[in-house]
Amino acid sequence: MSNSVFRFAVVSGQSTDWILKRNCSVAPSQLGWLYVSLCVVSLGIGTAFWLNGAPLVLPFAWLELVAVGAAFVLYARHATDGERIALTGGRLVIELESGGHRERTEFLPHQVRIEPQAGDGSLIEVSGQGRSVKVGRYVRPELRAALAREIRMALRGA
Repeated sequence: MSNSVFRFAVVSGQSTDWILKRNCSVAPSQLGWLYVSLCVVSLGIGTAFWLNGAPLVLPFAWLELVAVGAAFVLYARHATDGERIALTGGRLVIELESGGHRERTEFLPHQVRIEPQAGDGSLIEVSGQGRSVKVGRYVRPELRAALAREIRMALRGA
């Protein structure tokens, strides 16, 4: 099938891949540098106040940095979350990654059922052989029906 037929997929030879990722404005490495610069500024200001006779500013600066660091770790942990749907080698493979945990499910293309749970932009349910996986978390709700149609069309050509 031609790549121009698909809006979300990438076709390479006999393989069709949908890679759906979280939209992150800051990469984890950039976030690390941002945090280091925040530490330098905040601890520098806290130290200046401590040296000028205000000893409570520095402990609150540390407390602030611990709280911001914890928030940054949570953000970075989920920055690479995503879904990969691949139709290759006579199999439909779905890989879900969330917080560093990866879940992989394989289906036979001719036994798969693709359906939005409702017409209201809900997640797409891929089911077959007694298993079910929900995909489409990283696609805008109004585009999920188009993604489901695209997957169905690729399955028909498999």
